[in-house]
Amino acid sequence: MPLVRLSLLIVAVGSLLSCQSAPQAPEHAGLLVLHNLNLVDVEQGKLQANQLVVVQQDRIVAIAPEQDLAKYPDATQIDAGGQYLIPGLWDMHVHFEGRDLVEDNALLLPVYLAYGITGVREAASNLAPVVLSWRQQVEQGRLLGPKIFTAGQMFEGIDSLWDGDLEVGTEQQMRDGMDKLQHMQVDFIKITENTLQPDLYLATIREARRRGFLVSSHVPYGTSIGELSDAGLSSIEHASYLLRLGFADEGQTAAAVRAGQLTIQQAADHYKTGFDQQLAIKGYQQLAAQHVAVTPTLIGGRQLAHLHDTDHSHDQFLQYLTKDFTASYQWRIDRMKGETAEQQQQRKDKEQLIAAQLPYLWQAGVTLLAGSDSAALNTYVYPAQALHDELELFQQAGLTPAQILQTATINGARFMRQDQDYGSIAVGKKAELVLLHDNPLQNISATRQVQALLYQGQWYDKSQLEQLLQKAAARKQQLEH
Repeated sequence: MPLVRLSLLIVAVGSLLSCQSAPQAPEHAGLLVLHNLNLVDVEQGKLQANQLVVVQQDRIVAIAPEQDLAKYPDATQIDAGGQYLIPGLWDMHVHFEGRDLVEDNALLLPVYLAYGITGVREAASNLAPVVLSWRQQVEQGRLLGPKIFTAGQMFEGIDSLWDGDLEVGTEQQMRDGMDKLQHMQVDFIKITENTLQPDLYLATIREARRRGFLVSSHVPYGTSIGELSDAGLSSIEHASYLLRLGFADEGQTAAAVRAGQLTIQQAADHYKTGFDQQLAIKGYQQLAAQHVAVTPTLIGGRQLAHLHDTDHSHDQFLQYLTKDFTASYQWRIDRMKGETAEQQQQRKDKEQLIAAQLPYLWQAGVTLLAGSDSAALNTYVYPAQALHDELELFQQAGLTPAQILQTATINGARFMRQDQDYGSIAVGKKAELVLLHDNPLQNISATRQVQALLYQGQWYDKSQLEQLLQKAAARKQQLEH
């Protein structure tokens, strides 16, 4: 079935499309009108019933009541059947990684679209040149996939655990690395804490901000969260780090690690008991005051906490993942095989404590970003699907569906300084729109029921989205044979 291009009046787009005949000089030729829909205002958390949205090429040019449909007799009209329209979802933390998994990752790009995800923030990997090429190809319409914002390579210390990172041991090496990333035109800077020394860690944040970059980071044991915030950190990746704010001596503990008076293991053990919720809330308020966002990435912790009591062998999403891709899961599985029942329960307790922080973070005014941390190295955190898993965990944690939708739409667009074009449904913005069967303001699981997608000027009905998934499954089979 051909796709609908807004510059052309293609009639056959499935059961939702109805097109009226055009006169000799049609006033609204070239327009697409999505009508008979319920528009979800993600910024206000409200539903606008019986609306229509007018699109020209890839921009929204009008939003009006359904009764205005008669004003557009010459436009291509798609009847949404009273379903629910939201902006495209963004997964704000993914990785495309694996030097021998380029095609295994590439086949997943259209899968994101089929799951209603039109943007991803790629938090560095060992495939930086490939990801940068994908970013350009998607922008140019030569590759079907979500918009990609990427950090390229992440900053690390010498002899770190990670493959393909930028290892720096001096400020000059750090500045040279920053020059390299600037030349690559990365979208933000990512820093992790495996071997990067605390003072250089802070210097890297300051240098990145001096150059105008957003900076996303882990939290080393040798620096306090306050020090990172003061240096100019833009976002903390993984809410597990925030538990340290529930300890009155977080700053002293970081200083002791930096001075060599405490080992990293001793610091980690220190943070296992004694969490003070009220103290943490004060820390969250300070994060909000300094405009530091948080990407919780709960789904990874949930999968690991239940690894011993969950059978993943029949998971439906495996039809899109090659055996080489899922083989990367094994290192964590092997590492956890020896855990005792007590350790397993401790892992579950920690996972629940982290999730319980989300309402407190929201109430404190911290910007939350929905991100899955899906990657070949992250066990059973499935690309595309994991964002929906994450959103449901947000709901279980106590956020409302309206709040959750913001974390996956307008919050990400604002964070990436792209909200003039993306993140909500408004006149003048890009028309990256997802049609849902049910109301996501009642239950966030409605985001799983994607009925249609408008992306880069093309309309995909449900059958066409299914075709994208079928092609991905077929491509996976090809790669395995």
